[in-house]
Amino acid sequence: MEEMEEELKCPVCGSFYREPIILPCSHNICQACARNILVQTPESESPQSRRASGSGVSDYDYLDLDKMSLYSEADSGYGSYGGFASAPTTPCQKSPNGVRVFPPAMPPPATHLSPALAPVPRNSCITCPQCHRSLILDDRGLRGFPKNRVLEGVIDRYQQSKAAALKCQLCEKAPKEATVMCEQCDVFYCDPCRLRCHPPRGPLAKHRLVPPAQGRVSRRLSPRKVSTCTDHELENHSMYCVQCKMPVCYQCLEEGKHSSHEVKALGAMWKLHKSQLSQALNGLSDRAKEAKEFLVQLRNMVQQIQENSVEFEACLVAQCDALIDALNRRKAQLLARVNKEHEHKLKVVRDQISHCTVKLRQTTGLMEYCLEVIKENDPSGFLQISDALIRRVHLTEDQWGKGTLTPRMTTDFDLSLDNSPLLQSIHQLDFVQMKASSPVPATPILQLEECCTHNNSATLSWKQPPLSTVPAEGYILELDDGNGGQFREVYVGKETMCTVDGLHFNSTYNARIKAFNKTGVSQYSKTLVLQTSEVAWFAFDPGSAHSDIIFSNDNLTVTCSSYDDRVVLGKTGFSKGVHYWELTVDRYDNHPDPAFGVARIDVMKDVMLGKDDKAWAMYVDNNRSWFMHNNSHTNRTEGGITKGATIGVLLDLNRKTLTFFINDEQQGPVAFDNVEGLFFPAVSLNRNVQVTLHTGLPVPDFYSSRASIA
Repeated sequence: MEEMEEELKCPVCGSFYREPIILPCSHNICQACARNILVQTPESESPQSRRASGSGVSDYDYLDLDKMSLYSEADSGYGSYGGFASAPTTPCQKSPNGVRVFPPAMPPPATHLSPALAPVPRNSCITCPQCHRSLILDDRGLRGFPKNRVLEGVIDRYQQSKAAALKCQLCEKAPKEATVMCEQCDVFYCDPCRLRCHPPRGPLAKHRLVPPAQGRVSRRLSPRKVSTCTDHELENHSMYCVQCKMPVCYQCLEEGKHSSHEVKALGAMWKLHKSQLSQALNGLSDRAKEAKEFLVQLRNMVQQIQENSVEFEACLVAQCDALIDALNRRKAQLLARVNKEHEHKLKVVRDQISHCTVKLRQTTGLMEYCLEVIKENDPSGFLQISDALIRRVHLTEDQWGKGTLTPRMTTDFDLSLDNSPLLQSIHQLDFVQMKASSPVPATPILQLEECCTHNNSATLSWKQPPLSTVPAEGYILELDDGNGGQFREVYVGKETMCTVDGLHFNSTYNARIKAFNKTGVSQYSKTLVLQTSEVAWFAFDPGSAHSDIIFSNDNLTVTCSSYDDRVVLGKTGFSKGVHYWELTVDRYDNHPDPAFGVARIDVMKDVMLGKDDKAWAMYVDNNRSWFMHNNSHTNRTEGGITKGATIGVLLDLNRKTLTFFINDEQQGPVAFDNVEGLFFPAVSLNRNVQVTLHTGLPVPDFYSSRASIA
C-alpha cells in the first residue's frame, strides 16, 4: 500500500488529508488548507452581484480566465488580478510536493471558532491547487463542498496498517506499549496507566477491556458518520441525481434544484458505480501487470547491456590491439629496409674512401720521386728516365679525372613513406551493423534545380541514384547554424523534399543529406550552400489575428470591425539581423490611437499592442506618440499621424534595439533596447484606422552610416 500514499496527501500541506472536502473539479483538499488559500475577489465578481444583474447561472461561478490569472504564465512565483487596478498582487507559495498555492491577500479576522468552522470572508475565491481552476464561493462558504468520508476511511485504515505497535494514549513522556483497550472509553492503556486511570471498580467495572489488536479491529469496524446534504445539513443523502452526478437528500428532490432531475436509489447507484469501478480496475490491473513485466524486461536489459558492453569493449580493444600489432610489424619491416639502405650507402662510401686513399698514396709517392729526380745534376742520366716519368705523371693525372673525385652515393635516403591511405582509413574507422543482412543504401543526390530559398525558408529536394538497387527506408537532412557551426538534424523521414522555416535572414547555410535503412546509413551527399534573403517579404497573418481584423490587398492591408483595439501579426518572425518595414495610413477617422511595433507569437490579441509583456510598441494619435511595453508608457514625443502618413519600424537585433520613424524622421529616441528572441511585426487598430504594409525595404541609409560609425 506504500504506492498509494501520495493519493492520500493534500497538495497544499503535503500531509495526510484532514477533513477533506471535494471541489467541483473532483480534486480533494483539507478543509483548513482550503481556508488558507482563499482569495478575496472584487465586489463586481461576487455571485451576489452576478445574481442581481441576472447573469448568475449556478451556485459556484467559475472566474473568467481571460480576466483573471492566479498564477503567472512564466511561472515567476507571483500572481495578480488582470483587469482590476485595485486588486493587490498575491505572492505564490509552493507546497512540499511542488504544487502552487495562494495564501489569502489579508489575514483572517480574529474568531473563537476553529479554522474549519470560522466564517469565510465575503466574495471569497478558491483556486484548485492541482488543476488551477478557480471559482467564487456562495453564502455557504466552504460548507457548500461535500466532505469526502470515503477518503477519510481509507486514510484511517492506511495509518492503522502502518502502525508497528499500539502505544498507550495516557503516558505523559515516552508512551509505553498498550496492553488493553477499553471499548467504551475508546482509549489504549498500558498496565500502569490502566491501574491509575481505569480501576476495575465503580462504573468503570462494567467497561469491556480487550487486547489492543482486537481494539484496532473494532475501531476499524465501527460505524462511520453518515454523510449529510450540503444544502440541507440536517438531512442524510438518500438518492442519487443522475444529471448532476451527486448524492442528494429528500428536500433537494422536493424543493431544491434537483426536483426536475432524474434520480435513482442511492444503494443501487452505489452498487452500480462499485461494479463500474471494479471493471475499470480490471483493465487498469492488466495494464499494471504489463507494466511490471515491462519493468522486469527493462531491468534485465540493463544487466544484458552491461554484460554486452563489457564484451564489446573487450572485442574492440582486441581489434585495436591487433591493428596496433600489425602496424608495429609493418613498422619493423620498414625499419629493416631503412637499415639495409643505410648499410648499402655506408659500404659504397667506405669502398670509395679506401680506393681514393690508395690512389692518393700512389700519386703522392710519384710526386715525391719526380721532385727528387729533378734535383739531380746528371743530364744524360735525367734524359734516360724523363720521358717515362712524364708519361706516368700524365697517366696518373688522367686517372683522377672522369668522376673519380665525385661521390658514388648521396647522403639522402630516396624513400618516402606514403601513409595518407592508412590515415584516411583510420579516420574512417567506424562501427557497422554487426548483423547486417543487406548493404546500406547509396548516397542520395541533391536535385539542385529544385532547391531554393525564399525569405528565411529553404526548400531542398533529393533522390536516390538511378542505378541504386538498395532501397532506403528514410532520409536525414542536416543543416549548420548559418554561421559555420556544427550540423544538426532538421528532418528525418521518407519524403524526398523538405522546407525548413525559421532560418536567419541574410545568412549562409550548409546542407547535406544521407539515407538509412535497417543495415545502417549511407555516406553524406555533397554539401549544398544556401543563402537566405537579405530583406524580408511578408504579409499579415490571418491565422493568428483577432477575428475582428479585416484583410484585403493580399493580406497587406488591414482594418477592424470593432471600436476596440485588435492585434494582427506579420507572417515572418525575426531573431537575427537588421530589419525595416513601413506602414502607410490609408484611413484615419476620429483621432484613434493605433500602435505599431513587434510582439511575441502569444501576445494578447484583444487589447492595445504593448499592454502586456509580450509586445514592444509605439502608439500615436494626431498630435503625439508614446512608447509602451507591459502597460508602461514612456517618452511622450510631439508629432502625430494623419491620413497618408508613413510609419517606419526598424528592428536591429544585432544591437538589440527597436526604433520608430514617422514620415522618414526618427520619432523620439531609441524606443527599446536589450530586445532578444523571436519577434513578429505587429499592429493594433480599431475600425477608425486602415493601414497598408510595405516590406522588402532596405535599411535607411542614414541609419546604416550611423551604425558603421558606431
